[in-house]
Amino acid sequence: MVVSFSAVVLLGVVVFLLVKKSGLKVGHGIVCILFGFFLAGSSAAPNIREGVQGAVDLIAKIDF
Repeated sequence: MVVSFSAVVLLGVVVFLLVKKSGLKVGHGIVCILFGFFLAGSSAAPNIREGVQGAVDLIAKIDF
């Protein structure tokens, strides 16, 4: 659950910065948010969640 919340916050900040700094229009940001919302309710959500968790686990094993 911590990884999901962190990912939501991180992606929210990225969308916010893209709207403010990179010329992404507010409408495009809203479409991104709605896409994520509806994607989370789809049958692809568990596979995406497992893929993200696998990537996080892989990155956590790397010693910097």
